[in-house]
Amino acid sequence: MAVYNYDVVVLGSGPAGEGAAMNAAKHGRKVAVVEEREMVGGNCTHLGTIPSKALRYSVKQIIQFNTNPMFRKIGDPRWFSFPDVLRSAEKVMNKQVASRTSYYARNRVDVFFGKGSFADERTIELVSPSGGLEKLIAREVIIATGSRPYRPADVNFSHPRIYDSDTILKLNHTPRTLIIYGAGVIGCEYASIFCGLGVKVDLIDTRDRLLSFLDDEISDALSYHLRNNSVLIRHNEEYEKIEGTDKSGVVLHLKSGKKLKADALLWCNGRTGNTDGLGLENIGLQANGRGQLVVDENYRTEMPNIYAVGDVIGWPSLASAAFDQGRSAAGNIVSNDAWRFVDDVPTGIYTIPEISSLGKTERELTEAQVPYEIGQAFFKNIARAQISGEPVGLLKILFHRETLEVLGIHCFGDQAAEIVHIGQAVMTQKDAANSIQYFVNTTFNYPTMAEAYRIAALDGLNRLF
Repeated sequence: MAVYNYDVVVLGSGPAGEGAAMNAAKHGRKVAVVEEREMVGGNCTHLGTIPSKALRYSVKQIIQFNTNPMFRKIGDPRWFSFPDVLRSAEKVMNKQVASRTSYYARNRVDVFFGKGSFADERTIELVSPSGGLEKLIAREVIIATGSRPYRPADVNFSHPRIYDSDTILKLNHTPRTLIIYGAGVIGCEYASIFCGLGVKVDLIDTRDRLLSFLDDEISDALSYHLRNNSVLIRHNEEYEKIEGTDKSGVVLHLKSGKKLKADALLWCNGRTGNTDGLGLENIGLQANGRGQLVVDENYRTEMPNIYAVGDVIGWPSLASAAFDQGRSAAGNIVSNDAWRFVDDVPTGIYTIPEISSLGKTERELTEAQVPYEIGQAFFKNIARAQISGEPVGLLKILFHRETLEVLGIHCFGDQAAEIVHIGQAVMTQKDAANSIQYFVNTTFNYPTMAEAYRIAALDGLNRLF
């Protein structure tokens, strides 16, 4: 049995693990990464962010072709199967794996493929794919094993028509009807994808409104556009049982007494941290009921030499935040200024149209009795949106009516996840530098979507008296 010694061992090669490994290596630490798959990238690359966003982009292109009158000179509207669209996503996944593999080689980070678990607080036992056993001894260990879809025991996921957000990527046909149970971010994104392929979708929401953490106006806009694309949304519903019917379909029984039938069901209700099988009992750590670990502001667990980052610690469960959390944990280990507690993260939701937001919502500001004002810019009035044929959407800026401090940015529409970063750059400035005046005192390229900030700022300032 081979034994290797390292300064830092990282469990998992998703965004959190990669961020941790790269930051530690660049500061002179000897680093190893343990990855259970046969390729690096983690769930983000293989099951989550990358494939779902690549799918969305392909579907968006199909929608544009089928709805733009200019393309009728080329041919009639065309409909693509889900497997056809998935193949385009697989190309992106392969490119991501190649890029990320090169990062580890370039930074002299050793990558071990296999299942790693704790023998004690400084020893990782690694079972390779061939069954061999190796030991990695480290001063510090960073747990970045990610998460997987939550699977309740009373749902038969072995049925060929019942999927979760991982197994849906193995769907080998295009269902005519689909039930999506769970209307969180993942459920709403897949509702957009499948309705864009012409699938009749029932979206089951266990709450009274979609994505209630969003600004109410943005949530309402998402609801409208999903319904406008023939998604049937059912709020305040919970399942009683899910019944597979002779491998040809699924019947969903709701506690309200309703029954729904579809060709397939996609379960999108919650996620579980990948902590089982890590041998946490050997080091005195215990995950909560959702498999998540508790950490302090330095991403340190109750064991002083063991850190945890990414989805395995819960909120915000975003690839963007996970990468920064990994960098921060490693920065804390090497004792430099390359770390921070990641608590101010923009929301990026890749529905069609997409959504992004940062800062306070109107509801939060009203409850806190903050005197705020609103500036809006509607995409339909912006030249770039008219040129690109993407007129649906708006940018909303919330700002303090006395200090002019930008308090929240909320965007709905094409490229929202890109547009929000302009506002983010201003919001993160200190004191008077965070001001809505920046947007009227700065010249933006024309025509661009960035122009929306100038229009929204002028709109808001004109409301002051």
